Amino acid sequence: MRNRIRPASIPVRQALVTGCAAVLAGTAVALWSWSGDVPIRPLADPGHGRGMSQVGAFDSAQQGWRAERILEHYYPGATLATIPPTNLAVRLVEQDGSTLDAYAQAGFRVAGREVAPGHVAHLTPLPDGGANVVVTVGCDGEVLWQTATSDPWIYPLDPNPNRPVAEHLTLCGGTAYRGSLGLATENGEPRTINRVDVEDYLLGVVPAEVQANWVDKGASEALRAQAIAARSYALADRRYPYAQTCDTTDCQMYPGTAKEDPHTAAVIASTAGTVLLRDGRILRSEYSAGPDGGEPAGIYAFEVGPTPAELAVGRPPTDPRPDPRTRAATTHSPIELEYQRLGGEASSLGAPLGPEMLLPQRAGSYRLFSNGVIIVTPTLGAQVVDFTTLLQLVPEPVIEGGVPMGSAAKPGGAATPDTASTPTSGAAVPSSGLPGADPSAAGNVPSGAQALPGGRAAPGAEASASDGVRPGAAPSVGTAPGSGGVAGAPAQPGVPNGQAPTPELAVPSLEEVFGHR
Repeated sequence: MRNRIRPASIPVRQALVTGCAAVLAGTAVALWSWSGDVPIRPLADPGHGRGMSQVGAFDSAQQGWRAERILEHYYPGATLATIPPTNLAVRLVEQDGSTLDAYAQAGFRVAGREVAPGHVAHLTPLPDGGANVVVTVGCDGEVLWQTATSDPWIYPLDPNPNRPVAEHLTLCGGTAYRGSLGLATENGEPRTINRVDVEDYLLGVVPAEVQANWVDKGASEALRAQAIAARSYALADRRYPYAQTCDTTDCQMYPGTAKEDPHTAAVIASTAGTVLLRDGRILRSEYSAGPDGGEPAGIYAFEVGPTPAELAVGRPPTDPRPDPRTRAATTHSPIELEYQRLGGEASSLGAPLGPEMLLPQRAGSYRLFSNGVIIVTPTLGAQVVDFTTLLQLVPEPVIEGGVPMGSAAKPGGAATPDTASTPTSGAAVPSSGLPGADPSAAGNVPSGAQALPGGRAAPGAEASASDGVRPGAAPSVGTAPGSGGVAGAPAQPGVPNGQAPTPELAVPSLEEVFGHR
């Protein structure tokens, strides 16, 4: 609209108002009536071009019209009311089909736990309506903990509206949002939702729909009219089972906090809670940027939403907080649960050799043990694999570096998401090159073994009869499970005398684990 030529101003018509004053009170009151000598444009098709013209509202405001008179002109017969604090759920369309990866500078809450600054939560929806939660250092760093939760939401530290920037939830590689972020599914596909106080929502919508500098051009009343119309439209919208509205022009433009402006914030506050009603229900007050100044529209051409009493009234919800006495009983990750099921350190997997790590593209996570690896993905659950299979799954630079994928620390010790990975001081790097493992656990490298960059040998490579083998592994006899069918490959680590593994520790090949994905 900055480059658009403004049309002629809307003429002030006589007999437009019949003496009803606009009183903003806690209950709906009549705002105006309609004179029969002014025609109402018939509306045949839904969508753009209906209701208030933003350009016409701008012109009228410059002529001295108040917001109430602008709304009276475009929605004749509607009434005004005020509502108490109300929540809204918004579908973030660009996030469709994606995991929810978010953080806040001040920290946040997820799965009943408080997460420190610099850490990021990754949520993947589960079939039961919950989510798998992985918390990492930075957006692509070391896995700190993992769990499943029935509450698929990330919450700010303080649930109240109008919170400072440090508490806003920010998408990895994306924008920031006030309120909470969560997941739902539609036809099996993930949907990301922003649950937010409606006044916080308008802080993002109004400057995205019209220009905040209208205040400096003598048109602040047009912004007030826009705030009331946008609030009414959003609260009357009923698009999805999991959200009232969306963040695109199919609904209203809502880029999170990206375009927030103090000019529009002050205007929105001056209209706090004010909505348009038709027959006691909130009017889905459509509007457009039509350049012709627009014409009045019959309010029965628009849909209506709930009554003010039917709204989701109250503060934006916070996460269900467990009793502090039981919160210390941390939920174990799927890898930990599988390890314990197999017998822990007493099993043939042996002792753990480092923290849980992310698979490429955050497809899952894995953890190294003395004689094998446990990986977990949302579709396959927890699986035991050998080192050779892991080497085919994890990119070579990560294997070679031998360091968890982490983030550089910012001043004060908190990690900043999306920063480059840096080696952890004193991190142990095994001769196999696997991250997080103890060098002593790998044993001697067999001569003739396949070499990795940097001179290290790939675990599970062919060994000659005279070479040493990994502790707990037997000399190669025929073809070992997980060796890919290569004769002379070593027996499965941790399996005595080259015998087949026990059923509960059977190690599948790469094709068996991922062939059907």
